[in-house]
Amino acid sequence: MEMIEVVPNLYLLRFAVGQAYLWRDADELTLVDAGWAGDGTKIAEAILGLGLDRENLVRIVLTHFHEDHAGGAAELRAWADAPVFAHRLDAPVIRGEVPPPEPRLADWERPLYEQVASGKLVGPPTPVDHELEHDDVIEFGGGARVLSIPGHTDGSIALHLPRQGVLFTGDTIAEHEGQVIPGVFNLDVERVHRSFRELAALDVEVACFGHGGPLAADAGRILRRSAEALG
Repeated sequence: MEMIEVVPNLYLLRFAVGQAYLWRDADELTLVDAGWAGDGTKIAEAILGLGLDRENLVRIVLTHFHEDHAGGAAELRAWADAPVFAHRLDAPVIRGEVPPPEPRLADWERPLYEQVASGKLVGPPTPVDHELEHDDVIEFGGGARVLSIPGHTDGSIALHLPRQGVLFTGDTIAEHEGQVIPGVFNLDVERVHRSFRELAALDVEVACFGHGGPLAADAGRILRRSAEALG
């Protein structure tokens, strides 16, 4: 795993497939997404690399239920005693109460889906301690506003830190080979495009995607230009 400082207090944790983010408020850490099942040791090493202990992890926020984002949450919640936050509509899938809906794949996505996801969408069942709704505020980064952005999954969320100019997009938006594009493996592409445009309208300087390199500067302008290209 690779840890990269995006801007002060914000760190990208890059796994073989997918990534998560750590936000630091003094000695308190918030993890946005949790990697795959079994990634807990890597995340603990990253926390130690910041001069902190895993007990400094005070919350885990999941942008959606897919395994590469939520698979590690059960382990992390156990060793850090950190509550898990997720949107109300994805929480039953994360808990293992209902099966995940299958994405509506374009033909070109199918080989990639089989290679990356192997048909498995969710990790071990994980308690969700706080079910989120649109416009909720989570107490990190000066106040992180929850944005409901359905399309990738029904309960996909973004997190907007207005005081910091930071946006976490989950898999609604991705970066690939220098291009900012909608994510793949969606339930509803039209809704993804609508959510993309809503995020692009925000005043942000930094954008953190579920896949691909984050934008550390001028993110709002780049997102708006990419949204315009959707047609």
